[in-house]
Amino acid sequence: MTGKNARQNAILRQVSGIGASFGAETSYSLLPSQEVVIGRDPSCQLVLDAMLYRMVSRRHAAVRPLSSSPDAEDSWLICDLNSANGTYLNGQRLQGCQQLMSGDYITLGHDGPQFVFECELNYQQATAIAPAAAIPLPPANSYPTPTSAYYQPPPKPPDSLSFTQLFPIISTGKDLTRKAYLIPGMLTVIFVVLMFATVGQPQANQVIVAIYIASAAYYFIYQLCGKPKPWWVLFASALATSVILLTPVLDLFIFVFRVLLPGSQPSEQESITFTELLMRMFFGAGLMEELLKAIPVLAAFLIGKGLRSPWRERIGVAEPLDGILLGTASAVGFTLLETLGQYVPTITQSVSAQSGLGTGQLVGLQLLIPRILGSVAGHMAYSGYLGYFIGLAVLKPSKSWQILLVGYLTAAGLHALWNVTGVINGLLLVIVGVLSYAFLMAAILKARALSPNRSQNFATRFLGPK
Repeated sequence: MTGKNARQNAILRQVSGIGASFGAETSYSLLPSQEVVIGRDPSCQLVLDAMLYRMVSRRHAAVRPLSSSPDAEDSWLICDLNSANGTYLNGQRLQGCQQLMSGDYITLGHDGPQFVFECELNYQQATAIAPAAAIPLPPANSYPTPTSAYYQPPPKPPDSLSFTQLFPIISTGKDLTRKAYLIPGMLTVIFVVLMFATVGQPQANQVIVAIYIASAAYYFIYQLCGKPKPWWVLFASALATSVILLTPVLDLFIFVFRVLLPGSQPSEQESITFTELLMRMFFGAGLMEELLKAIPVLAAFLIGKGLRSPWRERIGVAEPLDGILLGTASAVGFTLLETLGQYVPTITQSVSAQSGLGTGQLVGLQLLIPRILGSVAGHMAYSGYLGYFIGLAVLKPSKSWQILLVGYLTAAGLHALWNVTGVINGLLLVIVGVLSYAFLMAAILKARALSPNRSQNFATRFLGPK
């Protein structure tokens, strides 16, 4: 029977992994009053090298003490923290939490680093989680052996064949939607069927193709951002921008930026210098269109301010990632309406008048695809970049006007450069497009680093450490 002052001295001993493979065994003492989180995040109590253990999540698993009376022996639980690759206890994947017994081995991921839990009676209580006192190690050629007291090899898989092995779809559950991209796959199948159904109906077919390409491009940005945002909020942002383009608000913007300000668009017959063209595009395209696309982002911020948590965070703009997601969604609505309502019909009618209706429709489709795909390095890049600054201004309200001014002018400048180089030279257009894409990606990476919810960011599951 254990006395009042006796305690269970618990240790986590790493027995496999990069360090252990070279004999550099590491042990960690556990306190009966402290939870130990294991993962790649620097805030964890037991931090694993992010470059060596990519299969380990930022917050992978936790060893939690069970509350006990002074006369009782201490005990611990091992809990999986919704890790991407799972936590294994004695070779079996862990679901939730399970009590640890001395000699149990814990594996992070199917083939990740392995720890052994050791527990023995000790009358001296540990003071903190830290590498345990140095213990003489066995010779390298005998470490660890299958007969070691603290290590048991994983059990060999049984030869029996289970029903779920023959029909794996039965046992996958929510992993199909969370990890296997089931919903994007379903939507792709639906759009393919719609494309077949609209063969012979050029306008309907172009709408289906454009929406699918734009959705795929946006999904790429969404995955890079790594922050969940309700789909209906993002859809509302895209729809709001499309509606604005069909209202007198657009006429007001055109009057201000292209009549009152020096942003009039040059005609094909007009001969102007590069500097003058750049100035006109800066006011008439950059400043005008970026402000127009920012309206839904600003509206979401104002709406969110009047709501209580968690609706404030779900709908509004609380950080740069929110601004990027809403800004790029707004750009999708702008691109779709501009492409389907202006550019494609204009080029189709022009070519059809010269070479026939069939040729005009083919050229229209050829124009539609690069314009929608190019939005990732075009409208989505500018609007997402400005959205980053809107979210940053929310995080740093004392510097908000300075932040917004820098973001607005930079986004408008990139937009103007794209329009100007498209007229001058195709190679320059490529350079500006790559530059715009780089600006957006840099903003996403910085937004993830600044995010108050950084530890819950799902992008790290397939992009590695930030």
